Amino acid sequence: MSAPDRSFLTAQASQAWDSCCEGWAVLRRKGPGKVQFWFIALVIGICAGFAALFFRKGINLLQETLYGTEDVQYLHSFISGLDWYWVVIIPTLGGLVTGVILDRFTPDARARSVADVIVGSALHDGRVETRAGLASAAASLVTLGTGGSSGREGPVVHIAGMISTWVSNRINADGITGRDLLGCAVAAAVSASFNAPIAGALFALEVVLRHFAIHAFAPIVIASVAGTVINRLEFGGVTEFKLPTTGELQFYIELPAFLMLGLTCGLVAVILMRAVFWADDLGNEIQRRTSLPRWLRPMLAGMALGVIALWFPHIIGVGYETTSLALTGELMLHEAMVFAVLKVVAVAITLGGRMGGGIFSPSLMTGALVGLAFGLIATGIFPDVSGSVSLYALAGMGAVAAAVLGAPISTTLIVFELTGDWQTGLAVMVAVSISTAISSRAVDHSFFLTQIERRGIHLAAGPQAYLLAMFTAASTMRTPDHARAADPDTCWEMIGEGVYIDGATTLEQAMPMFEQSQQPFLPVVSLSREAAPPELLGALFHVDALRAYNRALAATAAEEHS
Repeated sequence: MSAPDRSFLTAQASQAWDSCCEGWAVLRRKGPGKVQFWFIALVIGICAGFAALFFRKGINLLQETLYGTEDVQYLHSFISGLDWYWVVIIPTLGGLVTGVILDRFTPDARARSVADVIVGSALHDGRVETRAGLASAAASLVTLGTGGSSGREGPVVHIAGMISTWVSNRINADGITGRDLLGCAVAAAVSASFNAPIAGALFALEVVLRHFAIHAFAPIVIASVAGTVINRLEFGGVTEFKLPTTGELQFYIELPAFLMLGLTCGLVAVILMRAVFWADDLGNEIQRRTSLPRWLRPMLAGMALGVIALWFPHIIGVGYETTSLALTGELMLHEAMVFAVLKVVAVAITLGGRMGGGIFSPSLMTGALVGLAFGLIATGIFPDVSGSVSLYALAGMGAVAAAVLGAPISTTLIVFELTGDWQTGLAVMVAVSISTAISSRAVDHSFFLTQIERRGIHLAAGPQAYLLAMFTAASTMRTPDHARAADPDTCWEMIGEGVYIDGATTLEQAMPMFEQSQQPFLPVVSLSREAAPPELLGALFHVDALRAYNRALAATAAEEHS
């Protein structure tokens, strides 16, 4: 090749490289354009889909290695033939490993899950914790691989959130872009887990973003489809459960029975959620009174699961085998009722024991068992006007899951995508609507939002309740060199009277102090050292706090309606 040709190619390569560098700089400075954003959503969807696939494969590999089973879908049947000491030892050791991981790599020895992703969306511009998230993913993998009675969808959603967080940080994404990317990752993870692209997209909008803004819909759908493709490349177009092909709904005559099923499932969902919270509180109290090390708590929970599994191995693992038996009507009435009660107990032990995992799959199993039990009773009393018991199991599965997740739309669509039968969907819609209406009165709308409320973050009430917590006094105050700063002498007089706030105080904490003091401003001080006198940083004016709050409300409304 001649020298001019080489020079020409070198110049073209240099120009292409300069263009890429310039494009990357613009992307980081101004954010992605619409086409760029859709491409990023596609990449995130693929990455999240692979993350969900690898997490699932990891659980299966761990279960195959530890339990020696060739098909993890029939894990509980295989466990029935194991020596009793292995049934106890495996989840106990799994709990020990989980406890050590969470104790060393998280500040509170708690596994991250969907609730933390929701908090990241609302309060942290679509970002989630990375270090604690990686530890939580490892802990949840060990928990589920050693027989913990929880689900894989919660950890997968947080893993997807870490992927979108990394991308958002690389491109300096603002709050709206960060939240949209988080929604893309979550949609892909859920879609890859259930082979349900429509439900995955709506789950991200309904549960994580908690709005249905048009600007977020297209990229989230792209990511959701990408996640589904990853699932189907590995598992084909099969659904998670093998269900009856037709739901034999006796149409209008049978609908009142599904109303009653919805009421029953709503109550069961409340019991399931409250059992987990009660177990968590009990674990905290035991730790406080006995000074139990944090890393031992999951081990004791694993030991308890192993002991229960000696007689009832159905509680071990995700529980898809038992769920499938319920959906196909292969369990007797007393089996369905006993397994449902024990599953609630096992989930409470697992999550209350801080072992990791999610609650989506347990709610599906519990709902299927409750629905089957209800269907066996209903069809036994009214055999001439009743359809298949499997239809009741399917409706119960959707009703309990929708009530626990606070996601009636996406949960109903999951059932649609699992069956493709509109009459089945009608029955599920009736049950879901009643169950969510009942459960939302007893908890803060959902399991996740109640978890968040228990941490003192008021997301359930809407942005008007939590936006004030996003601002600190130091970020909103007027400094002493401000043109309209507060008089220093007046500030020191107020400090002497005990009327002041620390710079780290949030506006949520400061607003009641304005009401109590009836002052137009509050001195802001630094209290970094105990013995040192307070240092005056500035003053927080009531009008400035209200102005910041109004701007945040307007921005939130604009995002939700864009």
